[in-house]
Formats: sequence, C-alpha cells, structure tokens
Amino acid sequence: MSEPSLYAGAALRRLRRREGLTQASMAERLSISPSYLNLIERNQRPVTARVVVQLVDQFDYDPRSLQENSAIGGIDGLVRRLGDERFADLGIDRAEVTEFLAAAPQAAAAFARLFDEQGTASPHGRPFEEEVWRAIERWRNHFADLDEAAETLADEMRLTRADIGAALTDHLRERHDLALRFLPRAVLPEANRRLDLHARQVQLSEMLSPAARNLEIAKQVAELEHRDMIADIADGASFEHPGARGAFQAYLRSYFARALIMPYGRFLRACEATGYEPHVLARRFATDAGEVARRLTTLQRVGQRGLPFFVGRIDGSVQLVERLLGASDASLLDRRPGCPRLGFHWQPEWRANAVMLESGALGSAHWLIAHIAAPPFADEPRTDVLILGIEARLAESFALARGVSLRPEDAIPIGPGCRTCRRMECPARSLRGPTQGPVD
Repeated sequence: MSEPSLYAGAALRRLRRREGLTQASMAERLSISPSYLNLIERNQRPVTARVVVQLVDQFDYDPRSLQENSAIGGIDGLVRRLGDERFADLGIDRAEVTEFLAAAPQAAAAFARLFDEQGTASPHGRPFEEEVWRAIERWRNHFADLDEAAETLADEMRLTRADIGAALTDHLRERHDLALRFLPRAVLPEANRRLDLHARQVQLSEMLSPAARNLEIAKQVAELEHRDMIADIADGASFEHPGARGAFQAYLRSYFARALIMPYGRFLRACEATGYEPHVLARRFATDAGEVARRLTTLQRVGQRGLPFFVGRIDGSVQLVERLLGASDASLLDRRPGCPRLGFHWQPEWRANAVMLESGALGSAHWLIAHIAAPPFADEPRTDVLILGIEARLAESFALARGVSLRPEDAIPIGPGCRTCRRMECPARSLRGPTQGPVD
C-alpha cells in the first residue's frame, strides 16, 4: 500500500488569494506551471513534497495547514458523520463528501464541529474524548517516530531474548537509578503508577497484573526518555477542551509503551505467522489481548503494512467509550448509543461475527467483528465489550475469521441504534445492553 496522497487545493487557493497573487505568479514562485497549479487547486493533483518545500521557502508557510481537514478526520471523518441515519434520505455518496471537503473545507469543519458538539457528553465525565480521538485519527494512529524510538530501545534492551518485565526493571535501574516498589491498594487508590524521585522509586499498584505492570513501566520509560518527542507531536494538534492535550499525551505514552513491548518489525512478522491471533500474540509478547488489539490498529509503516484493523470499546448502554480507527474507515462507530447487536455478549474469550451495516453508502458496510469482555475502568462496577474489526473482504487471513461465513447474506444486520432505526421487526430493538438477548 502506498502513502495516502495529500490533496489540499482549497488551502493553496486561500494562500494565493491572501497574498494577492494570480495563478501564474504563484506558479512561478512555486516553480511549477500555471496549469499544474490549477489542477492542484481543483484537487485533481496532489501536493508533492517539492511543492511543500517551495511553500515553506517562498511563503514561510506551515505545512501542517495543508492537512487542516485532518482535524475532522479527513474524508473518512466527514463520511462517518454524514453517514448518520438523520441524513439517510439525502442519498449522499462518498464522491459528494469528497467534493464538499475539497471545495469548502472551512464549512465542512463547521459542520463537523456542530455535529460533534451534540455528542461531547461522556458517560465517564471526559467530554474531550472526541477531540483526542480526532487527533489520533489525524495520524491514522501511526506515530512513526515513536515506533522507531521504541524499536531501537527494544533492540538495545534485547527484549527478544529476555523476560520483558525483568528487562524493563533493569533498564530503569541502570539508566535512571530507579527501583520498583509495589504499594497496597489503599496507598494508591486512584492510580496505577507514581514516580517518587525523592525515594528513587517507580511505585506500582499491587493490583496490577504482570502484563499491566509491564505496560506501566514502559509508560514510565516513555515519560522519562521521550517527553520532548511526545510534546512535539501534541503541539501539532488543536484542542479546545481543557485536559484534551494532556489526555492525548497520555495516549502517546501508551502508544510508545505498546511499541516497546511489541516492537514493530518483530510484531508484524508474528502477526503474519499467527494470522493476527490476539491470544497467541499476547502470550508471545507478555501482554494481554486488549493491548494486542490496540497495537493491531497501528501497523502502517511504509513498506511494512499490516491489515487495517479498528478497535472500539462499548459499555453496557451501548455507548462508545474508546475508538481507534487506524487505517480503516469504520463508519459503524460513532458517539451515539449504537445498535445493541454491535455490543454482543460479555464473554471471556474472543468470538467473531460478520455484520452488515444497513446504511453503508458512504463506506464499507460489511465487517468482521471479534468481541471479548474488557476490564472495567478503575473501580467502576461494570464490564465493557472490546471489539476488534476489519472489513470482511480483508478477513480471510485473520485467524478469528475461521469458521465464520463472510458472505454478505449471512451477516448479522445492524443499524444506527434503536432511537433512529427503522427495523421494527428486529429482535434486539428494545434491548438496552449487550447482555440482554442473543445476536445470532
């Protein structure tokens, strides 16, 4: 797969008008022909690296402004919003969405902002989650610099031949003069980890599993050794809600931790050898299946791409509380209460089903969804469902697809949620949680 092309005609057109230039005069400064600039402005040609360099040199232009539509998730983000059931009667297709974003990016951003504000209230009291998700989606959940730094460190620590927990502990002691100490739950009631520089300790909750301990130690390594890199990435995002930037940085530390425990090259080779089987990968990399699922959404290195998975986490009221789309379009995930059939059952082992989204005109409608019970947040008395999904047409090499029919006619039909769904005959229509009633 090649890198996605950058189409930014509207941004260049606004820059040209702001500078008071004709297409011919701007083309001369960019060292391209007027006809080529015309094609770029009409989004019939992408912006090349050479043109970006000229923009920076000639206009002192911030190249991040070329990707302004990424703040709303680009084409896929706008497609997901316009795929809402409330717009179903308008017959909007993906081509129209592309034209809208290309011709009027600011108007598209305004629409996206109004749409998102309807769903910013969070059942967990974190109204900035949507902003953080959009920041992650701007990068398609692949942060190449963090991946490379983590892989380099994993090689230095020889994680391929050593116990991961012991290697991480030794690294903290040898490089940072820090020891580990496990504290009772009463001492760390609301945190998993604390850095005590006075005592030269990384203090961990005794309630953590071995896999969770490894992840917390790796997060501490990220904070100690790559704080500036993480801050630089966060500086490239725009946030309105207080706390969003800090939450994004916390996510980036988690990203680095997963990349350190599951180094890119070795992890991808293991994925291909095992059919991306989460439990096998979790055992091989001393982590848990949920963290493996999240790592699967990041495999987009140029020349070394994995399958385009997405991850969602759904609570008992069928609210989406986590979303990692990766390179998928995953238009079936949004902020509203979703289809009870998407939540499936709480269960301790992965189980896969094929689903068919009724309104799929703006993106893929046919998906393979694997689902498993996910641990609760902190001490909340509830269990969520973690879903790992991929387009059905790409699922043949996915181990969890074995024995599941990938024919569209055999898929479980799902809708936009009971409040707006028109399928009155659906057996799950009146359900309010994923545990009430069968899905097949």
